[in-house]
Amino acid sequence: QDYYGKELRSSEDLKTMACVTPAQPLPQVAREALERVHEEVAARWAPGTSCWARGWWDAVPASCPSPRYYGCGLVLPECLASCRVLDLGSGSGRDCYVLSQLVGEKGHITGIDMTKEQVRPGHPHLEASAQEPILLPLPLQVEVARKHVAYHMDKFGYRVPNVDFIWGFMEKLGDAGLADESYDVVVSNCVVNLAPDKRAVLWEAYRVLKPGGELHFSDVYTSGHLSEAARAHRVLWGECLAGALRWTELCSIARELGFSAPRLLSASPVAVCHPELQSVAGDCRFVSATCRLFKVPQSGRARPGWVTYSGGITGHEQELVFDANFTFKGGAGEGVDVDADTATILRSSRFAQHFSIQDGRADAGAALTGCC
Repeated sequence: QDYYGKELRSSEDLKTMACVTPAQPLPQVAREALERVHEEVAARWAPGTSCWARGWWDAVPASCPSPRYYGCGLVLPECLASCRVLDLGSGSGRDCYVLSQLVGEKGHITGIDMTKEQVRPGHPHLEASAQEPILLPLPLQVEVARKHVAYHMDKFGYRVPNVDFIWGFMEKLGDAGLADESYDVVVSNCVVNLAPDKRAVLWEAYRVLKPGGELHFSDVYTSGHLSEAARAHRVLWGECLAGALRWTELCSIARELGFSAPRLLSASPVAVCHPELQSVAGDCRFVSATCRLFKVPQSGRARPGWVTYSGGITGHEQELVFDANFTFKGGAGEGVDVDADTATILRSSRFAQHFSIQDGRADAGAALTGCC
């Protein structure tokens, strides 16, 4: 709370590249959705402003990311029409307002955030004569998000708001009033690593997901065991590194809770250039990765199958990149042999209406890269 609420004034204060969105192409529908987000929520910077964070706004001319935006990936699940989506660590609501447009007026977005206070630089003339930078309080990120609900609903042409923002902890979603099996999708962008109890976060996500629901999130992972000094280092925690899981740990927790094996979508190495942080981190290397986990049925699992995709998902008519292993061509595209886990996910999730699945070869789906 203190590191993101008080210490960081903008993305430029970050000491590593962990909390920075890597550049990735955005679908046209997402670029258009971003253009409709209020500038205080998006906090666009003027052309020519130096900034580290790239990704979201690289697709928008003469724009830079929010100085209050800290994310390590893109969390834009496909096939969201009419879905109920929960955003863990929603900040000032930028991702929520993009998702609001993707789910449509019949869908719903809930953003939950625990940041209590942020600060911003004071007047430059006052700072010039001060020994230390003058910091002025900013409103709660949740309050910034709430402030612009009416603006966005009018902009999107919605008669009834399809977003709400609440203050609370992602480890205790029940305390915030979020019921069992109430969401189709849960997303988060580089916040799970900030929680001391990752298992509690993933369990709460599992609890609130409907059967067949998806946890779609970006986070930072480490190659090895971090030392106690690294785990206790305040800046490494704030920079999303000290709390990083190993990929095998994520797989283990997912399996224990009942999720499908994590399915990798994208990954980028994280540069740690600060000498002190390099020393504390030791030989560990870091990567930011986006993955998806599904709340699959515990009984009645599917057999390996031969899958064809209809091309009916908006923005992905030509092809759907489901994960690092499977890309499905739309329309008259060729079918794909899938393993039993993938067949089960496609049959039990929101994707089912867009796929035709026939029993395939019995040997389909040996160990896949990016899965556990």
